[in-house]
Amino acid sequence: MTGNGKYSSRSHSALLPLLLAVCLVRLWVGPLPSSFWLDEMATVFVAQHGSNHPSLADAAPQAWRSWYYPVVRLNGAVFGYSEVATRMPSILAMAGFLVLLAGLARRLIHAEAAWFAVFACLSLPGLNYQAANARPYALGMCAFAAAVLFLVRWLDSGRWRDALLFAASAALVVYIHLLFWPSCLVFVLYAAARVAQGETPVNGRRAVLVFALCAAALLPVMAQTLSLLRDARAHVVAPLPSLGQFLRSLEPALVLGCAAALWLIARVRRWRPDARKLSLCAIVLIAAWWLCQPILLYAFSWLTGDVVFVPRYLQLALPGAALASTALAALFIPAGEWRRISAIFALGVLLFQGQWRQPWPNHHNSDWRAAARSVNQLEAAGEIPVICPSPFIEARPPAWRPDYPLPGFLYAHLAVYPISGKVYLFPFENSPQAESQASTLAQGPLSSSRRFLIYGWGPQVNFWRAWFARRPEFARWHQRPMGPFADVDLVLFEAPPL
Repeated sequence: MTGNGKYSSRSHSALLPLLLAVCLVRLWVGPLPSSFWLDEMATVFVAQHGSNHPSLADAAPQAWRSWYYPVVRLNGAVFGYSEVATRMPSILAMAGFLVLLAGLARRLIHAEAAWFAVFACLSLPGLNYQAANARPYALGMCAFAAAVLFLVRWLDSGRWRDALLFAASAALVVYIHLLFWPSCLVFVLYAAARVAQGETPVNGRRAVLVFALCAAALLPVMAQTLSLLRDARAHVVAPLPSLGQFLRSLEPALVLGCAAALWLIARVRRWRPDARKLSLCAIVLIAAWWLCQPILLYAFSWLTGDVVFVPRYLQLALPGAALASTALAALFIPAGEWRRISAIFALGVLLFQGQWRQPWPNHHNSDWRAAARSVNQLEAAGEIPVICPSPFIEARPPAWRPDYPLPGFLYAHLAVYPISGKVYLFPFENSPQAESQASTLAQGPLSSSRRFLIYGWGPQVNFWRAWFARRPEFARWHQRPMGPFADVDLVLFEAPPL
């Protein structure tokens, strides 16, 4: 039995890194070559043109001053701005995040819990999504995990070096993304619990000093955040969240599912879990990481009407859900079984998250690249007028106007995936000004060209397609949808042969 046990342990030691590699290739690397989605094209635009570009003045300029964009600019200067190259900083940040989270799971939950926590993270689609997303969230997650780890180390040792590293990395989180501010409460709650329980050599006065240093470092970015709040309603993209949305954001399927499955396995196998229990302070840290971001953004959205309860802002809490599921699993898994259970978990992740129905999974439900290619292929037979609504919600008068200068942020997709032809710029939403412009075009350039295109985000294209179809000038014209391009649409209007 002893020999078999040693062989099993060695086999699991080799199997787990292999399963991790397969998971990362399938879930993270596979989507890299797919088309940018809208916000990623904004990333490329800001990285190439700088956060001080004039077109950003009316498009939440503070948000585009994130420290993430210089990273993308430096990466682009070396490797270019292809989809794969631009997404590499996020993949590297997420890889670093997994290493940090594994270390935290070992410290806070169990010496053998690291693999389970890692595969719990990989079971969350929202977290995997950020690995191949050219946006600030992966870098923010990595910085936050580093801040938590330095905080734990500082409160364990009392060393000033760890205190300063904590303060710097905690401040960095908000400099990377302004809407990560709710999770800063995690640091305060955990430190307060450690000091109150007397489980740290750090006294209250020294803790207050370090947190004051962190707050001082955040003063410039907090001033930017307050100025952004004045215009927040102009950037709202979602309705007020329901209670059901809030509960789903807590990932109850993962947390409760792990607990239920392992309780059942423990009963069947008659396991006796380790006597070690989580400390109260560890519970505070894990629960705060899991709950602070969704609770505070939910409350903020309802109290102010400025809805920020959207998935991408909530995903900083996903590692907390993974740690919560690991902590509950620790109630039932005995020492010596963690690797076996982690391997089974990894196989489940591959089976259910691998998107095996397609050879190369898409990163996002958008294919702007293929749509732009189709426009250019049609243009090869002669210049075609292109009606192009802006896909950005900020494209409203007075920020938008028919002669909006290009390249500009409100049409970042035209800079990243250029199209040929005569482009007529339309706003994000219909307006009297937009309808007046459309009427003028219908009576002139569009009807005389005998064909034209409508290109953009699906709902906008559908609206203008129906609008132009009702015009008498196009009563007998044929409409030919191109694609499919996921949530991007392209429609060709053609006059009947003479």
